[in-house]
Amino acid sequence: MEITQAPPRSELVRRASELVPLLRDKAQWMEENRLIHDDVLEALAGSGLLKMRVPVRYGGFESDMRTVVDVLAELGRGDGSTAWTVAVWQISTWMTGLFPDEVQDEVFATPDVRISGILSPGAMAVPADGGYLVNGKWSFNSGAQQSAWNTNAAVTPTGDGGFAPIMILVPIADLQIVDDWHTSGLRGSGSITTIAQDVFVPHERVLQMGPVLQGQHNSRLNAGSPIFQAPFMPTACSTISAPALGLALGAKDVFLERLPGRKITYTAYENQAEAPITHLEVADAIVKIDEVGFHAHRAADLIDAKGRAGEQWTLQERARIRLDLGAACLRAKEAVDVLAGASGGSSIYRDVAIQRVQRDVQALNLHAILHPSTNFELYGRIICGLEPNTHYI
Repeated sequence: MEITQAPPRSELVRRASELVPLLRDKAQWMEENRLIHDDVLEALAGSGLLKMRVPVRYGGFESDMRTVVDVLAELGRGDGSTAWTVAVWQISTWMTGLFPDEVQDEVFATPDVRISGILSPGAMAVPADGGYLVNGKWSFNSGAQQSAWNTNAAVTPTGDGGFAPIMILVPIADLQIVDDWHTSGLRGSGSITTIAQDVFVPHERVLQMGPVLQGQHNSRLNAGSPIFQAPFMPTACSTISAPALGLALGAKDVFLERLPGRKITYTAYENQAEAPITHLEVADAIVKIDEVGFHAHRAADLIDAKGRAGEQWTLQERARIRLDLGAACLRAKEAVDVLAGASGGSSIYRDVAIQRVQRDVQALNLHAILHPSTNFELYGRIICGLEPNTHYI
């Protein structure tokens, strides 16, 4: 085992920034081929960014949540699909750190291992000798084709006619791939469907979902690490807020890069940059982008502070992470829509980045966990004294 000293946040953000030109160069290829480009995979591994949530005893960094958010946001400046996929890998890598240490020994024996994951229980796990026999399917399985392992949710019979949710860890090689990711947004994430047909999962690669959602786990060696003190949902929600921030920042970049020399057709403005409406739109977008950053960073900072202090989470704090996620996604979409609307008719060509950014941020806002109104309702009902209407908090 290789014990490492994690690079500081500034260094990891710098490495992510250096990848932005490559991500922009490969973005159209990734959209058309619905996968992350091999050059991008190689660059991600070479940068060390896939190690952020790997335990230090395996050569990882155990980076705090603020670092993870800032790095993913930089990747999102270059390409939304890449940022989303890496975010999923970060969550699933963290999730693997909740399994027994001997399971981690197997998974993390592969340097820069990529682990994808699904939270929706799409399969049935029937008890069998030494484990479970699993049958079912999981859609929206981001990055699965380019991963080695999958953390998937399933349900298992409880013996009283009911079912209990569990989390399982399976090799991608044990699953069937259905290439059905033909979408309007986040196309490069390759979020295909996977199918389990009589897949055996040993007991040690199964976690009860209830304790996982409460922040309990089966790892002895990770028990004292601050990053493993947070409950699952706050950790996951904070992580996936970062691509929204990155897309908003990327929209500002690509809009300003195209601005010089552009005119506003059918008007007297030969230079769009001189038009008052442009000034208003850019300022409006930047205000919204700043609000995305506020919410993404507030959530990350709360997770880090409570992890370092070892403090328990209140229900309201958990719900506020969901609020911050919804607000980040909504404000990102609003900012991107303003800039896309100011980009002119030529922006609908597929080689103009703003149209892809707009489709990607729309896809984020439609995701069941990221959906702004769903998150706002959840927080509001708790503030009003009602019980949450979901276990995913």
